[in-house]
Amino acid sequence: MRAAWVLLPALAALSAYYVYLPLPGTVSDSWKLMLLDATFRAVQQTCHLIHYFRLSHHLIVLNYLICTFDKLKSVSSEHINITDAVFDGVEVRVFEPPGKPDETLKRSVVYIHGGGWALASARTSLYNNLCRIMAESLNAVVVSVEYRLVPEVCFPEQFHDALRATKHFLQPDVLAEYSVDPNRIAISGDSAGGNLAAAVCQQLSKDEHLTIRPKLQALIYPVLQAFDFNTPSYQQNMNMPVLPRYVMINYWIDYFNGNHDLAHSLLINNHTALDVGQALSYRGRLNWTSLLPSSFKKNYKPVVQPTGMAEIIQEIPALLDVRAVPLLAENETLQLQPKTYILTCENDVLRDDGVMYAKRLENAGVEVTLDHFDDCFHGCMIFTIWPTDFSAGIQTRNSYIKWLDENL
Repeated sequence: MRAAWVLLPALAALSAYYVYLPLPGTVSDSWKLMLLDATFRAVQQTCHLIHYFRLSHHLIVLNYLICTFDKLKSVSSEHINITDAVFDGVEVRVFEPPGKPDETLKRSVVYIHGGGWALASARTSLYNNLCRIMAESLNAVVVSVEYRLVPEVCFPEQFHDALRATKHFLQPDVLAEYSVDPNRIAISGDSAGGNLAAAVCQQLSKDEHLTIRPKLQALIYPVLQAFDFNTPSYQQNMNMPVLPRYVMINYWIDYFNGNHDLAHSLLINNHTALDVGQALSYRGRLNWTSLLPSSFKKNYKPVVQPTGMAEIIQEIPALLDVRAVPLLAENETLQLQPKTYILTCENDVLRDDGVMYAKRLENAGVEVTLDHFDDCFHGCMIFTIWPTDFSAGIQTRNSYIKWLDENL
């Protein structure tokens, strides 16, 4: 009995030590975020252990656990017709609000979910709930793309899936089938889905045979570059839940089917050192010292290695492929982009990706709304369902839907 009284406080202390993280005072729901992060870290460590013993790929196990937990949640969809379909070989989930007597055509959003190109699904309650609320609030047809995931496929297959599904939907006969106004279509996505949405939008803008194009693009804390892992936001938020810097680098490596032994070299920007000739022509397109406002740059310094490892780019050329890193697109492509919304969070390694893209688009003559939240964190917009419900999720989701409602 006496041993139990000693053991219980010790376990409580260890648990508190594992859960606690020093977070900025501005972060909303900080303790809830710590608990979410601790849970995710514990699950990830378990999955990596399974991977280590070669029982299964850690991302497959992690996605299985996410989907299993997700089945415990119930999401109502009484007023929205939800159907699954296949667009040019790509699975999609379509959310259709009921028609109104005085209405002929509806507006529409093609939505691409996040998850590091490896996790989640259009069918999980987190995204099912988001798309249902979008369909209800906007009275719009929402097409959620179920692209294939890492490790089943790697880049560029996720891009191809998203592009094929979107182009199929943009066909006049398909839009007519869903009673969609061809002049009121947006393409959108969060995180890795924001990456795919931006890349698809760039590709569509250059397709001379396309007769219908998106009116808007809306990118939620998008991941847009793998050129510089030492932007101010990467340095400031390197250990921030839900997306520490090392986790984002690992997602990139998995997306490119690369070697994880290169992770440290990527972290210190060895792949884009001054002596790496392949990277030279892109350097000006991602110069955060000129693209970021001083409030974001703070006192951080650029990390530019004089000598690095050119073989990294040779081994993983996709690191400089604009289909994977839309922020590196040339100005001629950016000029063709539609009116754009970009949501960023202060406590997010990807903050500067979105801010730099907004600035480059603005410089190219595109109308851009940069919606920045000082108290929010990466991934927050989908965390609106108990037990992962955050005030930051409601706040960002409402702002995003409001912009779509006013502009679509």
